[in-house]
Amino acid sequence: MIKNGHHATNDQQDDAGCKPGGSVSSPEKRKRVVRLWCDGCYDMVHYGHSNQLRQAKAMGDYLIVGVHTDAEISKHKGPPVFTQEERYKMVRAIKWVDEMVEGAPYVTTLETLDKYNCDFCVHGDDITLTVDGKDTYEEVKREGRYRECKRTQGVSTTDLVGRMLLMTKAHHSNMDNPDYQQHTDNFGKGPKGHSPWTGVSQFLQTSQKIIQFASGKEPQPGDTIIYVAGAFDLFHIGHVDFLEMVYKQAERPYVIVGLHFDQEVNRYKGKNYPIMNIHERTLSVLACRYVSEVVIGAPYAVGKDLLDHFKEPKKRGVFRTVDSGNSLTTDDIVQRIIENRLQFEARNQKKEAKEMAVIEAMKRKEQQEQKEGADQEAL
Repeated sequence: MIKNGHHATNDQQDDAGCKPGGSVSSPEKRKRVVRLWCDGCYDMVHYGHSNQLRQAKAMGDYLIVGVHTDAEISKHKGPPVFTQEERYKMVRAIKWVDEMVEGAPYVTTLETLDKYNCDFCVHGDDITLTVDGKDTYEEVKREGRYRECKRTQGVSTTDLVGRMLLMTKAHHSNMDNPDYQQHTDNFGKGPKGHSPWTGVSQFLQTSQKIIQFASGKEPQPGDTIIYVAGAFDLFHIGHVDFLEMVYKQAERPYVIVGLHFDQEVNRYKGKNYPIMNIHERTLSVLACRYVSEVVIGAPYAVGKDLLDHFKEPKKRGVFRTVDSGNSLTTDDIVQRIIENRLQFEARNQKKEAKEMAVIEAMKRKEQQEQKEGADQEAL
């Protein structure tokens, strides 16, 4: 079992991932609260987004996350998969987020940081561009109010959409399948090469990553232990609504989520499910503020051993069915992607073309600086 917690702990501040000199955290106690700003689309929220926010929170005390509107995203990137209301709720459910701002501007400015009394903003070590190809963090970088954290390798919205469109099980084990590679090339590769920020890489789970997401809190006397189980694939707003309702079933809930192994999920769902493997689904669920603990590889049928472990809830008459009020399923999300496949492919190729243009410009600038340096030495 993996024990989680509703709030970040000091133990989670290791591996903040910031570049040298990038974090204001220190072993000494700070005299004031350090307020942080993150912003983004947070479309199809996955554990990569959560890991960025975890790292950001470790750099200070109070994390504010701004989420862009559908209109802003459509203007600069292309149509989002989820609506702004769905994305707002998903971000609020991430346990490292202290406050969420709706309709945050796409370009991050000093005015925004000052408005919310933030010391600096935090973003991953990739690049975000406007419709005109400009760095959205240019102003705050110039003024020294920008910090970077590590981008999570092995997951991206591009990759997840590609998995959904390619109805095979290649992503369950490896990504060397030729069909999968061809598909991801079509989806996340522009005509002039491959951007390191848009594309697919393989996710490798480590015990350290799980420890960073989990806080190890034990249930306390007076807590009500609640067990739920399922695939929780492509962790989405339907899951969040359900877990929130479960959390509200008691005054002091301790929610344990059982996750089925990939083979088990594929047995009862078929096709190329689960879209996310067991390791990815574990991190996605651990990031939710309503979850206290995760059982990796929970049985599909709740047998005697599990009932004994959880004090035999059915026999005690405390087994409940909870209606989340949200009918969204993983199948519905896949259908959204399939129906808008060409739009999403065009969106990603356009995004990558802008990134490649920036990379080429950076290379030319570096070569020019090296040439000027060589000329100076020659003198």
